[in-house]
Amino acid sequence: MALYVSDHTQFMRSLLARNPEWVSEQKIGRAIWWEKTSDQEQKKAFDAAKVAPKAYPYDVNFNF
Repeated sequence: MALYVSDHTQFMRSLLARNPEWVSEQKIGRAIWWEKTSDQEQKKAFDAAKVAPKAYPYDVNFNF
């Protein structure tokens, strides 16, 4: 069992103890930006629309 607690962890714990409403706001923000469901049909459409890249675009004789 580790007894060491970093300065950053101590700071964050004290900050959240002084502002408990931030925890609920953090969960709302996380739900907006990170916790999204994936649409499998849309993923299939994106995968089907991909275009293969050219072999070596930095070639001297590369035609656009």
